[in-house]
Amino acid sequence: MLEKLFGKKALTIETMPKVELHRHLEGSLRVSTLIDIARQHSITVPTSLMRLSTLVQVQREEPYNFENFLAKFNTLRLFYRSPEVIHRVTQEAVEDAAKDNVRYMELRFTPVALSRAERFPLADVVDWVCESTLEASRKFGIKVKLIPSVNRHESVELAEQVAWLSAAKMDYGIVGLDLAGNEAQFPAEPFIGIFREARQSGLKVAVHAGEWGGPENIRQAIDQFEADRIGHGVRVLEDEYTVSLARDRQTCFEVCVTSNFQTGVVKELAQHPLKKMIDAGLNVTLNTDDPSISQITLSNEYKVAEETLGLSRETVQNCILAAARSSFLQEPEKLKLVEQLDRLFR
Repeated sequence: MLEKLFGKKALTIETMPKVELHRHLEGSLRVSTLIDIARQHSITVPTSLMRLSTLVQVQREEPYNFENFLAKFNTLRLFYRSPEVIHRVTQEAVEDAAKDNVRYMELRFTPVALSRAERFPLADVVDWVCESTLEASRKFGIKVKLIPSVNRHESVELAEQVAWLSAAKMDYGIVGLDLAGNEAQFPAEPFIGIFREARQSGLKVAVHAGEWGGPENIRQAIDQFEADRIGHGVRVLEDEYTVSLARDRQTCFEVCVTSNFQTGVVKELAQHPLKKMIDAGLNVTLNTDDPSISQITLSNEYKVAEETLGLSRETVQNCILAAARSSFLQEPEKLKLVEQLDRLFR
């Protein structure tokens, strides 16, 4: 199928079929859509594209640190005012990925964040996202699976509810459970039991670690959470044992280059450790994180990897294959995706 869509000789970064493992729904909203929602629901925010964009997107003149980056979500959380809004933003997130030739995506979403503005039941929010994703996947010709996310700074009780709902919806596109949030100030320990139970129920496990915290958080994610994948993990190189552990386990790293720069994890884009992680034999993939907040696409990230960080086109394609192999798809589907991509790239 992929071969019919994309001729081998015509492949460019833009037309290259892509795989995305780390994209947050809440960071994928179109500013033009936010303006429509603000007018429909009388939300008190600027309703000009330029002024609103400063509240929900990182600007060049702003400080690049995690406080500024996370502040964008404070404004975004005002907009989830109805089932129709959640349906629309989910559909558009899938459509935008498809336009960038993402052929397979695992979309994270945070049920607690989507429910908070109007106190929607978490079960309803999960249903709305599942239904909207399935509809959009069929409409735009892209395979999408879902990973509900819980935050370290929120209660264990809420995390338990999300984990239970996730396990109950595995037949509706949910494939994993993710731990996110501010790792610099909030520990992961209280959530270990929840994630172990989630794994026993059949869900895969992803943990944000080694972004704002050190390599000890990555070790904890691998050893105690038994994480299949690490969100970001760019500080892994600070500890040789952690590198060896991750390499031996073939733990997948979901690297988000522009996001790591904008959150201040790396001080200069050209200093990003992506290439060193690959050279160390780690299982590395390329992702957007929050494409609207960062004002990027996955194609942009591939360009940065090549033009700024010096990766070859073959290495970028190997990262795409690594993402397919590290996906949370069932084995038959995963093998089919890997084989299709491999034939096209080789």
